[in-house]
This record gives sequence, structure tokens and C-alpha cells, in this order.
Amino acid sequence: MTNLKNRGKEASDDALFGTLKMQQKLKEAVADMHYFLSRGYGEKATLVLVGNRYRLNARQQQAVRGMSASQSQIVDRKSKEIQNKDLEGKEIVIDGFNVLILLESILSKAYVFTGLDGYIRDLSSVYGTYRKVNQTSQAIDIIVDFFRNEKVKTAHWLFDKPVSNSGKLKQIIEEIALKNCLDWKVELVNNPDKVMAESNQIAITSDAWILDHALANFNLMKYVLTHLNITETIICSE
Repeated sequence: MTNLKNRGKEASDDALFGTLKMQQKLKEAVADMHYFLSRGYGEKATLVLVGNRYRLNARQQQAVRGMSASQSQIVDRKSKEIQNKDLEGKEIVIDGFNVLILLESILSKAYVFTGLDGYIRDLSSVYGTYRKVNQTSQAIDIIVDFFRNEKVKTAHWLFDKPVSNSGKLKQIIEEIALKNCLDWKVELVNNPDKVMAESNQIAITSDAWILDHALANFNLMKYVLTHLNITETIICSE
């Protein structure tokens, strides 16, 4: 896998997200999205309406979409959230690319966004190919520490099979698991979202659709941020 420097941050992002004025505008846009979504309006049409109202570009609209949720979604996701004290001896299923890329973005000091549901999301995407970055090893180490510290029983990693380099990433994680004597299973599947939604294991993801359909979830990024000294690039939704 080719090494890139960092993950997620674009040259324009400081202007789009870095000022208090812009952050206030995003919060107002999220509040409007929440209002309409809670009353049954469609997400796509609402995002266009709100995006036009606040003159948001595509990247800002993507951030607002990630931070937004209806009241019923917020209540449902939080009702299924497991606390770290209850993870001992449990089995988890990890949305591999979602978790790794989000951790890489946080460690790269890219802007990430805390949703109304408490889950953190970024603006990165694999676009058919995953490339390892400087922060990849540190991101995996963080998950190793989490797994050990919380005495999790097993972790089932899922990666999108069609994504280029997923096989190499699977091999890297399997080698780390073997070296550290971790009960990890790494699998390449065509539709990780569906597998996670149908699993009886605790879902580790920030993906809204999976959170809505999974039986239980754990907010790993919230947990990780309590152990990292990173605040200036974490944008809150309210």
C-alpha cells in the first residue's frame, strides 16, 4: 500500500470550518436539519434547502449531514449504546474502514464533526481504494489498547471486499492480532453494513444506517477522545 502523508484535511478546510463564525453557521444549519428531519422531511431535500439557506458548499453540506439526525434517531441510537464498563467479556464487530479512517483523520488533525447523536464523523472516503497513511499504525494500536483495557472477548473486523488494498489491510491486522495474542477475526465481505446490522455483536461504527439497524453499539471515538489531547479540530453540532 502506498503511503500518503496524512488523512482527510483539505487546504480549504480551515476557512470552511476553522472560524467561530463558520462553526456557528454550521450549528444553525444542523438545528434546522434536526427540526425538519424530526417532522418526517426527507434528508436529501432538506439538505438542499438548508444548504441554500446558509450558502454552504458541498463539503460543508456533507459535514452538516453527518452531524444531523431526527429526534427519534437520536433517542434510538442512545438507547442502544453500551458503556465501556459493560464491554468486558463481550463480542464486538468493527466497521473496519469507517473506524480506521475516522481514527486516522482525528490523529491527522483533520476536522471531524460530533453529531447530535454523539457520534463523530469525518469527511474522508475510500473511493474504491484504501491507502495507508502515517497514522494507520497508531490508529490500530489505539484499538489494540482499547480491546485489552476493556477486556473485550473477541473482535470481528469487517472490510469492504471490493475496495482495493482491503486484502493487504486484512493481512496487516491479522499479523498484529497474532503478535499481540488477540482474539480477532478479519473478514472481507461485499456488504459490511448488512452483516453488522444483522449481527448480535456490539457494533463499532459511526455509520448512521448501521447505528439505526444494529442491536447495540459502542461509541469508540468518544472513548478515544477522552484519552487524546485533541480538541481544536473537533467541531460540535450544538
